[in-house]
Amino acid sequence: MNITQYYSNIKVVVNKMNLGFLKNCNNAANSARGKYFVFLNNDTNVQTDWLASMVETMENDGNIGLVGSMLLYPNGKLQEAGGIVWRDGSGHNFGRSDLPGRPQYNYMKEVDYISGASIMVRSELWNNIGGFDERFTPAYYEDTDLAFEIRKRGYKVIYQPLSRVVHFEGVSHGKETDSGVKAYQVTNQKKFVGKWHNILEKENLSPGKDIFIARDRSMNRNIVLFIDHYIPRIDQDAGSRSTFQYLMLMVDMGYRVKFIGDNFEACEPYITSLEQKGIEVLYGSWYADNWDKWIKQNSEYINYVYLSRPNITTKYIDFIKHNTQAKILYCGHDLHYLREQRRLCIEGTVSTGLCSEEWKKIETYIARSADVSYFFSDHEVIELKKEVPEANIQTLPLFLYDNDNLVLKNTATFDERKGLLFVGGFSHTPNKDAATWFIKDVFPYVLSKLPGIVFTIIGSNIPEELLKLGGKNVKFMGRVSDAELLQHYNMTRLVVAPLRYGAGVKGKIVEAIHHGVPVITTSVGIEGIRDPEHVISVADRADEIADNIIEIYNDKTKWLSEVSLLEAVMENNFAKEIAEKTLKSSMPFH
Repeated sequence: MNITQYYSNIKVVVNKMNLGFLKNCNNAANSARGKYFVFLNNDTNVQTDWLASMVETMENDGNIGLVGSMLLYPNGKLQEAGGIVWRDGSGHNFGRSDLPGRPQYNYMKEVDYISGASIMVRSELWNNIGGFDERFTPAYYEDTDLAFEIRKRGYKVIYQPLSRVVHFEGVSHGKETDSGVKAYQVTNQKKFVGKWHNILEKENLSPGKDIFIARDRSMNRNIVLFIDHYIPRIDQDAGSRSTFQYLMLMVDMGYRVKFIGDNFEACEPYITSLEQKGIEVLYGSWYADNWDKWIKQNSEYINYVYLSRPNITTKYIDFIKHNTQAKILYCGHDLHYLREQRRLCIEGTVSTGLCSEEWKKIETYIARSADVSYFFSDHEVIELKKEVPEANIQTLPLFLYDNDNLVLKNTATFDERKGLLFVGGFSHTPNKDAATWFIKDVFPYVLSKLPGIVFTIIGSNIPEELLKLGGKNVKFMGRVSDAELLQHYNMTRLVVAPLRYGAGVKGKIVEAIHHGVPVITTSVGIEGIRDPEHVISVADRADEIADNIIEIYNDKTKWLSEVSLLEAVMENNFAKEIAEKTLKSSMPFH
């Protein structure tokens, strides 16, 4: 039977004699054409998307030379989640016979090698190398040798857990190393050590030791344990977006990142988005009950712990100080005690949660305990320094943008734009107060001067009492997709952020500037943004906010002038290089 009878676009190479595994692969590759070569054993059963995930991995990073699959036994247990090579040249199938769903097996990572049962290689790189080294004929160690050769040429060898292949190990060559083809495993190990002795001594560890860092080649990397309230949901709130950007920055800076979300939930698609960036996410009931054991067990490898938010940090900070040598970095996001002080002044009622004085005790204690504390606003750094002058407190940008992406370019002109836009999740009480106050006290006057203008409100969890305030000129959108939000920013003439209390840099302000839309806000809203003069209109009284809206909404020249200056504000406040420089000063590589 010939497979070409059933499928087109297939080239079949028939050998006159049995070349053995290695030479057969080399011979087949000589006849192959394409950007990538895939080597797949005959004793395998591929799973859904096994190939697409490998192609996508290659397409996303030109520095990857080889990518391979998670290998499974027919009974569903794990055969290999990437391979480890010890200093003596022996191999270790990481995760062998364990459950494949455990977190440590499901993040994309660099590895020493991938068993050749299912691997993809760049064809140009393969051809430059000359294929599998024939000194390892007929089989064994050719895949390991290839991985080392690829790394020698400056490329990465990557394990992709989304590519899953069942491998009936031992079907082809058996399992015993004292006879048959399998015996070459012992012989070829000696050849491999002879060829790569210097690299093995320099880059690989003693057999069975330090698996925690051997499994993802972290021997010469600093490891950061990043702890937040939950996995960042980047399309739902500004805090999550900021957290995600800092996780990506740390990955880009070369750190190995491990992430704990304090609810320990495996929330999709967000968890996979982190794992596919090389971040090991600790989730599930075992980690919820044993996070302290995990930290103690791996404490010698953890260089930095990055704690986020005071209510989460209090659970972990003392344990980490007493059980690790890690440098503790704390990101407060905003000063909760300052926010509660301001809320009390506006609403006149005590919060159902912690009061301002209780938050102050917590936040000052954390500042004294951490090696470095970060806030997104200079104002909050100054405020906390008054309370804890001995603490190391620094400013970080809330959001991070590359220099060529500070302000998005869009084609909608002043005349094509209309309406006002407010963006913010309503689980955050300052947003509820701001929208309510605007509809009641500001918008009626605006509407009297600009008949027909529409005020659009976008955000999750809009409360019923706010919905009741809306009329035909107030449009509630709820939560929208990123694509829909972009469309709203592209077509609105002004963004309003009438915040009366709160703390920290406000994500909605930064997001509006990034999208190239002028902003009308308050002194609370603009807090923490450096040099906003002549770019962002600021007022705290309802009539003054209304006047600012009416003036800029009708004045094309002034509107265009503000738009032209937005990029300078972004560059001074939210350039990615600012954050990178600040973190490097606190997180030097050892």
